[in-house]
Amino acid sequence: MNNLLEKKNVKKVKSFLKKYDHNIKLIALDETARTAIDAAKSLNTEVGSIVKSLLFKDLENNFHLCLVSGNKFVSLEKISKIYNSLTTKANADECKKFTGFSIGGVSPVAHKNSPKSILIDTNLSNYKEIFAAAGHPYVVFGISFISLCAITKGIENDITD
Repeated sequence: MNNLLEKKNVKKVKSFLKKYDHNIKLIALDETARTAIDAAKSLNTEVGSIVKSLLFKDLENNFHLCLVSGNKFVSLEKISKIYNSLTTKANADECKKFTGFSIGGVSPVAHKNSPKSILIDTNLSNYKEIFAAAGHPYVVFGISFISLCAITKGIENDITD
């Protein structure tokens, strides 16, 4: 796929990242990173080092972002307790409308709307470098766990089963 780095959403993520750290580089992949397994294969890395950016909503229709290790699954019970509200996963249309990104390319940053909160899976801290989508299923960026926490202003928590 040509000109991936020129796509509108990719440029939006790149601009956001550059404000934080000029050394963060976008990586255009030859293979899709639509799933954590696909991304890990494309990057020749462990599935756990892939950041899944997942959108959830509570009963008051507040949207919350969970950044989860690629080899883990969010516990709806745990995040519902954290939010003190029954919480469900947002559907594809809600995700696109709220974040501006389609599933498979949801970045942890540069959303169309700001989530009410961001929770970050503590399992991601097990990796020196982690990789997140950059607005397109074929584009990612590498970042440290500490930098991901800082750039998203997310809160580390045990949110997986």
